[in-house]
Amino acid sequence: MSATKHSFAVATAASVAILAFSTSAVSAKELRGWNIHVEDYPVSIAMESFASELAEKTGDEYTARVYHNGVLGDQPDAIEQVRLGVMDFGVFNLGPMGQSMPEASVTSLPFIFKSSEQMYTLMDGAVGEAISAGMQEKGVVPLGWYAAGARSFYNSIRPINTPADVEGMKVRVMSNDLFVKMVEAMDGNATPMAFGEVYQSIRTGVVDGAENNSPSYESTNHYEVAKYFSLTEHLIIPECLCMSKRTWDGMTPEQQEITMAAGRASAVEQRELWAEREAESLEKVRASGTEVNVVEDKAAFQAAMEPVYESFLADNPDLADLVSMIRDAD
Repeated sequence: MSATKHSFAVATAASVAILAFSTSAVSAKELRGWNIHVEDYPVSIAMESFASELAEKTGDEYTARVYHNGVLGDQPDAIEQVRLGVMDFGVFNLGPMGQSMPEASVTSLPFIFKSSEQMYTLMDGAVGEAISAGMQEKGVVPLGWYAAGARSFYNSIRPINTPADVEGMKVRVMSNDLFVKMVEAMDGNATPMAFGEVYQSIRTGVVDGAENNSPSYESTNHYEVAKYFSLTEHLIIPECLCMSKRTWDGMTPEQQEITMAAGRASAVEQRELWAEREAESLEKVRASGTEVNVVEDKAAFQAAMEPVYESFLADNPDLADLVSMIRDAD
């Protein structure tokens, strides 16, 4: 081969290699994910597992970077950014998602789920499919339902065993009309306020107590000022590993299948990690001298919530079948 032909062959091969590399670089896409939690939290660990599996199974055609600690903004803004396709995915509580996605708000009804295990079963089945369909119409695709714990009451006055024990009690709640009505249905005084203000407010008597899951109760040291923790489990609101529908629609069917499988696998992992974290938190608060009581019979609480359900269904009559599907489940 002449020097000229050899040089041409080398140049051609190099051009092909450069073109192949460029095409690969262009086709590869890094997805951005929102997360409010610290890096060692169960949600965060599961999201990183999702990102790893997505990259591995797509051959790095899709990679994902999770931004922890809410560095990409607060939750309401992040939900909107995922809906609009500005951000690719995130894990969000279905409570605030219900503001723009009515189907998601059903999970915020008090005592609608009988246990965390029942919630998992229903969300992994027909109930989850119905909620997912409504959410997709609003621009997000659920990939997996994460645990966010069962929320229970804690206060500085007395154990709560019946709705009557809440009467007259000043209880901090999230800023959501459903939660305000829930406390008012038990003749308590609901006080919406920022979560960061709760410790000092209980300590100074601005409120008597609040409600949350056990890891939040423990990690914020609320047990130091509210020594009664009553496991009413009145709210069991799942979180959603959600992807922007715009991002989803840009994937091939095979990539979508991989993404959904990775999301569901991460949900299984997150639930296991969450159960471990809940047990550790309960052990810690019990060791501190906190009085923890389990409310085994929730019938009286559920009966007290009827006005809350009536009000919700009056505002959302098209969700009556979905509500019944959950309430009638075993």
